[in-house]
Amino acid sequence: MEAISHAGICVGILANDGIVLAVEKKITSKLLENITSEKMYKVDDHLACAVAGITADANILINYARLAAQRYTLTYQEPMPIEALIVNVCDRKQGYTQYGGLRPFGVSFLWAGWDKTFGFQLYQSDPSGNYGGWKATAIGANNQAAQSILKQEYKNDIVLGDAVKLAIKVLNKSMDSTSLTSDKLEIVTVSRDDGKLQYKMLDNTTVANVLKELDLAQPPAEGQ
Repeated sequence: MEAISHAGICVGILANDGIVLAVEKKITSKLLENITSEKMYKVDDHLACAVAGITADANILINYARLAAQRYTLTYQEPMPIEALIVNVCDRKQGYTQYGGLRPFGVSFLWAGWDKTFGFQLYQSDPSGNYGGWKATAIGANNQAAQSILKQEYKNDIVLGDAVKLAIKVLNKSMDSTSLTSDKLEIVTVSRDDGKLQYKMLDNTTVANVLKELDLAQPPAEGQ
């Protein structure tokens, strides 16, 4: 739990037409060649997740979830229901709290997905194996401050575009960093287009434009 409370904040917001996952990037070195995302993962065609905690532990559980999803698809010829997959992963997490000589997985997840029974769904799971469905939630550092903002500002009829703006607003108020720039944010949207699920990572230009629209963009430094 200590690792999770020090991890960069992750925010998830369920909208009418999709889900937004937004995270704080802790590593923003110019020398880093960022080939893959630090905290966002696609588990299956219909499920994505954001991670707070020990990334190495998360990789083990994500690989397990990917394998479980593919086994289900191979057996039943349809995508695995979202909650069934999360129960499967949480059972494994709970097993590691039960026996001596093992330590729990030091990671919390936000799961965002769609299935034909319940539509878009957002879940949070923690190291103990507990999980719950949410309309909007946050994990990681300062998650309580983030959740109090979400309680005040979340509306049941929110659409995806407004959910992206709300996620950025929440990160702005709960991140430790003094200046908010597009390199410090990673935002993914999960939506449906022509019957297919779209997993889209917003590029820096799009995020910078939203920051400008919300008057959160930092003015350029002098001499630039």
